Amino acid sequence: MQLPRRKFLSMATAAIGLPALSRVAFAQTYPARPVRMLVGFAAGGAPDIAARLVAQWLSDRLGQQFIIENRTGAGGNIATEAVVDAPPDGYTLLMAGLQNAVNTSLYHNLKYDFARDMAPVAGVSHENYGMEVHPSFAAKTVPEFIAYAKANPGKLNMASAGNGTGPHMAGELFKIMAGVDMLHVPYRGSPPALTDLLGGQVQMMFSPLSSSMQYVKTGKLRALAVTSATRSDVLPDTPTVGEFVPGYVTTGWFGVCAPLKTPAEIIDRLNGEINAGLADSKMKARLAELSATPFGGSPADLARHIASETEKWAKVVRTANLRAD
Repeated sequence: MQLPRRKFLSMATAAIGLPALSRVAFAQTYPARPVRMLVGFAAGGAPDIAARLVAQWLSDRLGQQFIIENRTGAGGNIATEAVVDAPPDGYTLLMAGLQNAVNTSLYHNLKYDFARDMAPVAGVSHENYGMEVHPSFAAKTVPEFIAYAKANPGKLNMASAGNGTGPHMAGELFKIMAGVDMLHVPYRGSPPALTDLLGGQVQMMFSPLSSSMQYVKTGKLRALAVTSATRSDVLPDTPTVGEFVPGYVTTGWFGVCAPLKTPAEIIDRLNGEINAGLADSKMKARLAELSATPFGGSPADLARHIASETEKWAKVVRTANLRAD
């Protein structure tokens, strides 16, 4: 039996459209089960806080649990590799950050290429760091700190959340621009580093304000400065590092990524929901309390930011002659 030409063309067009329709239908029913969001650092640190804010919002909006899984180690590489290797179905996500851009040049034997093997979903926040010391430390200002460090080269211990993390790189950039030498002491995340800073085992840390603000406000830590370009609204009397070291600016950032080849419809849905959360007044207020600002934007915006950050920190890694493996 031979079909009339018009009917044949109609059926052919419908058949061609089926894959697109099925993808749209799949995205509309996503998520049909709980979603894991991996964080490469310990609970209580800045990446964990950002992830939990986003996960709670997505859980409430999409009707399925977004579960945080803290998979620590290797400066976030263990969690990142797990997401790279996960099925690209939208059920395994990564709370990525500055360390992922740094690790590209810091580690020479990575089993993945972050920019090539991950699909950006949406930026979440920009994070401010505090240049913080134990209250017993003699220096009360950035100039006093620089003078002390220059008089005692290599004798100051600078804690960080791990090799290649934002606190580490903020410190390395400060060392380069201020011309000081400090001993880097890496930890497995900000919480244990802060514990030792609070106990006086280390003298200073460039700490995410989201995890250390409470200690600064109660006097358990002294913030000499913040690392952003302008003063923080939550610490308005605290100067910026750049007021004493011209041109110095460092801000951390977080964004959600998924395995490469995750369906575009799922990425677009997650992007839309995350951006809706960042526009919500309660979410914005909570970020402001943490001295963080909404990032947001399209997947392409996050991809461009990752590329820019990768280039910026590669220069610092080379100048400081850093290597983690």
